[in-house]
Amino acid sequence: MDNFFKRLSLTGFAVALSTAGYAADLPAPVIEHIPQIPVAAGAFYLRGDIGYKIYQAPDIKYGTLDFYDEEMDGTFMMGAGVGYKFSDHLRADLTIDYEFPAEAKSKGPCNSPCGSPGHSIEKADIDVWTFMLNGYVDIGTWNKITPYVGAGIGASYVTTSNITFANPDGARGSYDGDSKWNFAWALMAGASYEITPNLALDGGYRYLNIGDAHSAKFAVGGQNTRIEYKDLSAHEFRLGARYTFNSMRTAAAPVYYEPQGPIMSNF
Repeated sequence: MDNFFKRLSLTGFAVALSTAGYAADLPAPVIEHIPQIPVAAGAFYLRGDIGYKIYQAPDIKYGTLDFYDEEMDGTFMMGAGVGYKFSDHLRADLTIDYEFPAEAKSKGPCNSPCGSPGHSIEKADIDVWTFMLNGYVDIGTWNKITPYVGAGIGASYVTTSNITFANPDGARGSYDGDSKWNFAWALMAGASYEITPNLALDGGYRYLNIGDAHSAKFAVGGQNTRIEYKDLSAHEFRLGARYTFNSMRTAAAPVYYEPQGPIMSNF
């Protein structure tokens, strides 16, 4: 009986030693953090812009009378809008812009209407409201700078005023202006700089086509029609700011795991 208990004790001691050795050979638990890609939640934003417009030369005529040497002065604009950021790469906004009056100038051939040979000096002020739906693709962000491209469609409300003429015989006069709605479209490119997660500066270029303008009807030289100012388009250089609400990015909780390695024993 004593030999039995001795053998049992030796067996238990051997099992204990084996268990201790097995535990010593287990690899240390490794807890690794798997980085998660942040997901930008959709958010509304407000924007404000100022800029300067450089007009292309319009086509100006009165009925069958084609004016020539047309040109149009540059002018300043300002605007505001509200938009929505769908993702890191896609956003859209609704904007309203006002363009301060720009002077359109041209020369009219003077045979019968002007009283003497030569040309008349024709002038008019044109101001514009534009209402646009715009979409943008933000290409990517490097050092807080995000270049983008975009396009927009909408409507323009174009008004003519201060329409005057000066003939070579010294005669001067004016015509009534008028307003009209047009289809408008735009192409944009630029870049924004992130000052804070909510606030960004935006500098960009926009090509804007606002359609046509015209005067009120009047009769001169045997015609009763309007002065037409066709193909009004401009290159805009804009500087603005965008404030995005709830723009903090969210990420999934870190994932921890304990890798399973080979288990080896000294026994």
